Amino acid sequence: MVHTSALCSQSQQDALDSIRTQFTISEDTLLDIAKTFLREAAEGLASYGQSMAMMYVLIVVANQAHTNIPQPDVRKTGSTFLALDLGGTNLRVCEVTLHGDKTFSLRQQKYKVSEALKTGEVIALFDYLADSVDTFLTDSGSPSNAIPPSLAPNGSHDAFLRDNSDLSYIPLALTFSFPVEQTALDSGTLLTWTKGFSAKNAIGKDIVKLLQDAFDRKHIHVRCVALVNDTVGALLSRAYTSGGCILGAIFGTGTNGAYVEEVANITKLGIVPEAVEGGYMIVNTEWGAFNNTRSALPTTPYDNKLDRESINPRYQAFEKFISGMYLGEVARNVILSFIDASPKPLLFGGNSAPSLNKQWGLDTAILSEIEEAWQGIGRFASGQPSIAGASDEEKLNHVRDVIVQRLGFTDPSQISLADANVVRQICGIVVTRAARLSACAVAAILVQTGRARCAGSVEIALLVDEGKRIGVGVDGSLVEFYPRFESMMRETLRALVGLEVEGRVDIGMAKDGSGAGAALCALVAHKQNMAKQAHGAYSHDSITGPPQLRSVENYAYLTSMS
Repeated sequence: MVHTSALCSQSQQDALDSIRTQFTISEDTLLDIAKTFLREAAEGLASYGQSMAMMYVLIVVANQAHTNIPQPDVRKTGSTFLALDLGGTNLRVCEVTLHGDKTFSLRQQKYKVSEALKTGEVIALFDYLADSVDTFLTDSGSPSNAIPPSLAPNGSHDAFLRDNSDLSYIPLALTFSFPVEQTALDSGTLLTWTKGFSAKNAIGKDIVKLLQDAFDRKHIHVRCVALVNDTVGALLSRAYTSGGCILGAIFGTGTNGAYVEEVANITKLGIVPEAVEGGYMIVNTEWGAFNNTRSALPTTPYDNKLDRESINPRYQAFEKFISGMYLGEVARNVILSFIDASPKPLLFGGNSAPSLNKQWGLDTAILSEIEEAWQGIGRFASGQPSIAGASDEEKLNHVRDVIVQRLGFTDPSQISLADANVVRQICGIVVTRAARLSACAVAAILVQTGRARCAGSVEIALLVDEGKRIGVGVDGSLVEFYPRFESMMRETLRALVGLEVEGRVDIGMAKDGSGAGAALCALVAHKQNMAKQAHGAYSHDSITGPPQLRSVENYAYLTSMS
């Protein structure tokens, strides 16, 4: 039995072999994980209250032969909207202009979310969100570089409002990357916090109403017209820029996925008109909570320690195995077990550093930098064209430099090249497992949508869109910056669904899904609200009681192909 407090081993290599064995997942186990994912997804589509919530979002396609979201048709060029993105350490305010030709432009500003705001009263958090929007408009000018609406004297409007005389507000979409039961395009109830947030008196509240109340209290002429999950934003953004997409996935601070599902499979909808009419719908899986029971996920003592000491033990199990918020902590626990090993230490001569002694002290970004140093890419390739052919000793010197600088060792002599190699391998082992598990989620969605079969399947039915490109939009620091993360995912995807299907999967970065994707949702909401105003029917209402589905008017632009 391997303990997280200390290893009992005579050599670094024996200890590394033990760690590798614990973190390596066989192809048979990966296949079982994908099948368990499909079972839990089916449970989430059938009933409420499941760990994988499988939350329906929007009607996308009605009675169409395929379920791929084509490129959105933004008929009016220069459509400009605000987007507010809250999903981690920072919040971001963006002004997004959709040009209608697969391109967009963006101005943005990031604002730090303090621990006090994350854990304090929810009203204080949302007041801060509203203040940040006002600051953005004040500092950079609201759309069209005009004065911010909250500073407009006597209710006068800025240039954006003058150019859109049918509006008395600036439309904003909120990208809110936490589990929400969405009840309308502009309404959703918070189910639980994740990613280190635990703001009080928020669970069960309408997120849009909390934000709109903050705007109204501060007399800021902004209306939150759409609530968007970052995965839905990634899906829509990739569809807009690439011509089509069936899955949007986040592999960053957290992880989640949204995909296009046949309404007939979402049996928990019951007999509401939209379910009877059929078609397809975007579903936000909330797959970070996959297998909270850990019946399929191969847990190590290091995972158990992390979970026990987290703010949400026994929840978000899948996320704790694969997301950037947790990988550094898993690696830190493994490294400490080498430092504290008996009968003699196996790292750094038994010496540690402040960052290693502190929970969450090892950021996943450092794992990326260590791998870059080993591969000779990123800043380690600058001005050194021959580094790709560098010796292992030269590369390990770069790795050691990263460890010394980033972990805060005051005496570099405490770290040998052998130590640097052990740390490099530990980090690689942890992230490789994450990439392989990430592929399980992607493979399961391909199977769920009929575009793939699990390896070993004897089914002979034709696949959906057989022979065609399968668009997958991804976002997040892990998939974007960790070297070879996508390649490691693809290796596992090939094992799970076969070479032919994997070869047709077009994985591309969803360019600012939480910004551009949110703007696309704001465009939908704006068209809907204008249609209601034209008929004298608009009112900003919130839904109470059990979730009810509302179809989205004028959503055809998402499915029109000219």
